[in-house]
Amino acid sequence: MNITDFIPIEKLKPFVKTYKIIESQHELENRVLPSTSLAMAFRFKGQNSYNTGFGKTQLPNITLSGLRKSVRMINYSENTATLIVLFKECGAAAFFKKPLHELFEKSISLDCIIDSGELFRVEDLLSEANSNAQRVAVVEQFLLQRITCLGIDKLVSEAVANIHRANGFVKIKELAGTLYISNDAFEKRFRKIVGSSPKQFASIVRMSSVVLQKPTESFMDIAYSAGYYDQAHFNKDFKLFTGQTPTDFYRSPSHW
Repeated sequence: MNITDFIPIEKLKPFVKTYKIIESQHELENRVLPSTSLAMAFRFKGQNSYNTGFGKTQLPNITLSGLRKSVRMINYSENTATLIVLFKECGAAAFFKKPLHELFEKSISLDCIIDSGELFRVEDLLSEANSNAQRVAVVEQFLLQRITCLGIDKLVSEAVANIHRANGFVKIKELAGTLYISNDAFEKRFRKIVGSSPKQFASIVRMSSVVLQKPTESFMDIAYSAGYYDQAHFNKDFKLFTGQTPTDFYRSPSHW
């Protein structure tokens, strides 16, 4: 598998974290951990599917995926290539009218919310492109045509930053208070912009801070430092997040 990152143009930098082009010459399965970014995937070669635990389900040509608390196993056929847009935490709301929290733990075909004719044109341009840089340019033009606002919600952005600084260890009601907004109004505004509740988002951040570093202490100590009072509960959440036990996860090949 070959993964290449591209930096967004200046006008899209407030909204897009990066573009990833994933190319696989051989059939393989990749472990995709939960993250705090909504993702939009444009497959321009081959076939992708994901393992539901009951079999494989083919992914649409263009897919929009919400935030998740559980791992996804993505299967790539031979000679597969996909361009993925990873949005910043508050960025996807600038392009979609659909309430983003409705996508939590879901992936949908983009033609469910965008005119299929518009998407067919994008697919044609991607298939005609001669380089990955040209494909990124096609997707960026698509995003520029869909942008509905020029800025990021500063209050929600500050809340996201505070959650990251605390590695997810925050009390949501207290966080809303520091931002001088009622808890109900904060929850509604956060879900609309970020795509999850503040509590769900903090949970993803907290577990990410645990699994994305190589352990230097016992799993029991890691569980306590992550706010768990028993290792069994920690192991359950860890397996939901990674698909593996802590021991197996840290012995396994890399993931993204």
